[in-house]
Amino acid sequence: MVAGAESNGPKLTTKNDPRITPVGRILRKTRIDETPQFLNVLKGDMSFVGPRPERDHIYAEVENEIPHFRLRLRVKPGLTGLAQVNVGYCNNISQMRSKLDQDLEYLRTVSPVTDAKILVRTVSVVVTGRGAY
Repeated sequence: MVAGAESNGPKLTTKNDPRITPVGRILRKTRIDETPQFLNVLKGDMSFVGPRPERDHIYAEVENEIPHFRLRLRVKPGLTGLAQVNVGYCNNISQMRSKLDQDLEYLRTVSPVTDAKILVRTVSVVVTGRGAY
């Protein structure tokens, strides 16, 4: 991100976000920017599959419109999840509702088979760049 990108407070990423540098766009499109989170998986703080974590201020904002948004935290957060392969990046409340619906569906159907399907779909998303800004 550019220097001072969040000087007016944190915001959700948008398409053509002026806070993202040209190199940052490539890193996001290829999802290389997620690589350091593998350390969180190795530490046991995250899993490979599960709802993607949000920053605390996002929960505070979203919960004004979607009171049960934190229900998605009932399982360990993941590098990828059902919402990531089906919804992609979210930048409005409607998309956040879709994300919650997908995450709750994941919670209802969590299993090694479900995780394997999401991991396979994640490869497709990364290769095609679908859902990335």
